[in-house]
Amino acid sequence: MQDATDNFQLPFLLPDQAQKHVTHNEALQRVDALMQLVIRATISAPPQSPVDGACYAISATPAPIWTGLAGQIALYQDGRWSFIAPKSGWIAYLQESGALCRFDGQSWQPVNPTDAQLQSLGINATADSTNRLALSSPASLFNHAGSGHQVKINRADDAATASLLFQSNWSGRAEMGLAGDNNFSIKASANGATWKTGLIMDGAGVVRLPQRPACRASLNPASASPAANSQTGFQVLSVNQGGFALGAALAPAPGNRLTVPAAGLYMVQLSVLTGTTTGHSTTLLVNGNPTALSIKVNAQGANSLASAGLLLSLAANDQLSLLHSGGASLEFGPGKTELSLFML
Repeated sequence: MQDATDNFQLPFLLPDQAQKHVTHNEALQRVDALMQLVIRATISAPPQSPVDGACYAISATPAPIWTGLAGQIALYQDGRWSFIAPKSGWIAYLQESGALCRFDGQSWQPVNPTDAQLQSLGINATADSTNRLALSSPASLFNHAGSGHQVKINRADDAATASLLFQSNWSGRAEMGLAGDNNFSIKASANGATWKTGLIMDGAGVVRLPQRPACRASLNPASASPAANSQTGFQVLSVNQGGFALGAALAPAPGNRLTVPAAGLYMVQLSVLTGTTTGHSTTLLVNGNPTALSIKVNAQGANSLASAGLLLSLAANDQLSLLHSGGASLEFGPGKTELSLFML
C-alpha cells in the first residue's frame, strides 16, 4: 500500500501509526495550500521571513540548500518547508506577476486562451449545438492587430453555403454570400420563406441583376393597320424580368395592357416598323394618358424602322398601351413594333 495520494501527495494514515494527528494535519495543510494554489514568487533560496501557508515556485537553478528541488513548490508551514512536485496541467495564480498560469511539465506558463479549445461559447447569450458561438450585444468590434483585418467564412465544398444571414425576430430577411455554387449573391425575403436573388456576380466579375425589372413587349408577329385613335396592347413578352405581366385586355383592340411591377425610374424605348403609311404617329399611354414618348412618321414607303426613348417615372401597377393616329400598315412582333423598358 502506498503512503500518499497520487496527485497532491497527501500522506495516508497507516495502521498502528503513532501520532496520527500529525499525519492528518499535514494532509490538511497541503490541501489548504494546493486547493486554490497561489504562488507568491519564483525563488532560488528560502526567503528571510516566510509566513505560514506561503507557497513559492523553486527556480530552475536553486541555491545549494534546495539542490534537486528545481521546479517544485515550496510550502512553508509551522516553521518548516515541505516540497510538492507539480504535475502537468496544474493551474496557479502567480502573485508577483498577477497572471494565471499553467504548469506545462517544465515551468509555469501564462494561461493563453488559445490553449483551451472550447466546444461552445455564449457571451451574454446561450450557445447551442448549431450556434456554438452566440453573442448578445448592441455592437461587435473586430479590430486590426497592427495592419488589416479579415473575417473569414469557410465552407466544406462548392455545394455548401458560406453566407451572412440577416434576420428580423429570428426570421430571415436578407442573405449574402456563396450559396451552393461559386457565385457571390445577394437575396432578400419579405416573409423568411420566399426568397428572391437580386444580385449575382460570377468568378469573372460579371454582375447580373435577375430581379431588376426589364421587359420587351409586343403583339404576336403580324401585319396590321390600327384604326386612327385606336389602341394596341401586348401579347408577347420576349424578355420578362422582375415581374412584368399582361394586364386587362384592350378588346376589341388586340392585346393586353402591360403591368409595371415596381415603382422607379425606367428607361423606355418605343420602336415602330412601318409597312406603308400616309403619315401616322404611335404614342405610349400610361394608364390611358399620353406621354412624351411618341414616334411620328410622314408618308413613306415600306419597311421603315423608327425608335425613340426617354426616362419615365412609373409606379407599381401602372398600365401601358400604345395609341395610334393617322393611317399606316405596321409590322408587329419582337424586334419590330415593340416596347422595351428597364428600371435604372
